[in-house]
Amino acid sequence: MYDAPVPTPPSTTTLQQWLLRLLSIGACLLFIGCASPSGPRQGGGPGPVIGGTSTLTAEQSNSIAIHALGLVGTPYRYGGNTPDGGFDCSGLIGYVYLNSVGESPPRTVARMTAFGSPVAVSELRTGDLVLFGSSTPSHAGIYVGGGRFVHAPSTGGVVRLDRLDGVYWSRQTVQARRP
Repeated sequence: MYDAPVPTPPSTTTLQQWLLRLLSIGACLLFIGCASPSGPRQGGGPGPVIGGTSTLTAEQSNSIAIHALGLVGTPYRYGGNTPDGGFDCSGLIGYVYLNSVGESPPRTVARMTAFGSPVAVSELRTGDLVLFGSSTPSHAGIYVGGGRFVHAPSTGGVVRLDRLDGVYWSRQTVQARRP
């Protein structure tokens, strides 16, 4: 009989290190993708920017997106404005902006319509706000690039990442604001 060496499986520590490296690379790629401008939209060119100057630097906008993405999975709580206590949509926005760039937007979605400058939805940039509702918006989120936004949806839900062109959100009236 031949005694061939039996390969040994990698140790748990080696496997964990490999998985950690893979997850780190994946997270970096996700954040780079979120910070990249989206490609041109089909069905026409971009709409005009209406007062679309921003006081935020690209680094600040990316910080807002990364911070918002880091809160995905946090429970929804009406009136909530902390990770430990949960978030409602305006509480999430206020927490992210204050902790990312030191700026505190209005506490209610209705008042966010006067925050920053209005921009065309086709001109959204990372860190912009998206407001949903017809005459007076009733829901808001943070645009993170690639047609996606982070928001705290409703009772029983959690902070999540959704697409503006998703079945539900594409049927809603959307306004965009740039701080």
